Amino acid sequence: MKTIKNMAIIGAGVAGLALAIFARKQGIHVTLFERSKCLSSIGAGVTLWPNATFVMKQLGLIDEVIHSGGQPCFMHQFNRQGRQTNTFDIGALNAMCEHPTVNILRRDLIKILGDALEMMGATILFNHTIKAEDITQLKQQFDLVVGSDGRMHSAARASLYKDTMQPQYQGFINIIGLYQMNQSLCDHTIHEYRENGERFGIVPVTKQHGYWAAAWHCEMDDSRTLTSWFDEMHQRFRHWPSKIQKVLNNYDPNSLKRLFVHDLEPLPYWHNGNLIIIGDAAHAPLPTSGQGASQALEDAWHLSQLLNHNQSLDAVLKKFYSTRIDKTTQAQLIGRQVAQQIFHSTSSAPPTLPSLSTDQIRKLYMQGLSERATS
Repeated sequence: MKTIKNMAIIGAGVAGLALAIFARKQGIHVTLFERSKCLSSIGAGVTLWPNATFVMKQLGLIDEVIHSGGQPCFMHQFNRQGRQTNTFDIGALNAMCEHPTVNILRRDLIKILGDALEMMGATILFNHTIKAEDITQLKQQFDLVVGSDGRMHSAARASLYKDTMQPQYQGFINIIGLYQMNQSLCDHTIHEYRENGERFGIVPVTKQHGYWAAAWHCEMDDSRTLTSWFDEMHQRFRHWPSKIQKVLNNYDPNSLKRLFVHDLEPLPYWHNGNLIIIGDAAHAPLPTSGQGASQALEDAWHLSQLLNHNQSLDAVLKKFYSTRIDKTTQAQLIGRQVAQQIFHSTSSAPPTLPSLSTDQIRKLYMQGLSERATS
């Protein structure tokens, strides 16, 4: 779209950085507003499924991602006694999608995106907290204002909905962190341990290091200290299999984060005038969907493609919503279904991996993605 010459992006996370790179490739001047003093490394790691690595290829950064990450071959699921209950062949999915799956630390992904953007001349204003009341001025200053400012405190979403659309707590806590040890723990295999409303996931990046998450059903209580939550985690999982004990004995204490997990209801619209929200600000799914980063990257690619169309801005932003809403809603619903099964099911049977065939997952992940659209 030739009328977009100056773009403001609120939030320099995965979605914001990726969109900024695509926009700079199109010659659009980009200004990012980031509340932190530098690019944030909050979060442990992400799995970039084939739909995400498709986008990284379009960004020209797939080689850097593969070099910095690890490529899992399988996902194995176990009960708390360590008996394997299910498996998923990630390699077969990759072959069908013709794109890899990559596990990567979030700090490394952000650095790859940030370094690429720095070379392209975008302006990043750090220590700039944008509030809902600031949005009107930004809309006057810029041709397009994009809110990619996260699930919990999105000023852009608050501006669109006057604070009526708030994230909803889904009844479980996640404690995440990084591990490093001098031995192979889960070489090329994601390990998921689930039973009785508790879950522990181990995601290798290399043979010696990776990231993990411990989760269980609980009431949200901000009055408790972080130390008390970490102590509870150790108590809950102290009798679980040896791989979990190795992680709990070898994690980096400085990497620990406690998250009361929220998501969003599907929203009826994402834009008003020249303001639009993308990524977690628009459609935050639960981590049990496995698609948070992947859908954020897809947003950046789809929006950049539509900005090339010779249509009015309103038509473009409506088209973006209609293109994305079904797929992002599916990710949200899958995340809730899996979380319900893990954390709220009354069945004594261990929860299983989603009962979709590999081909069904391929169709879901690669829906709407075609390199022909980039030409």
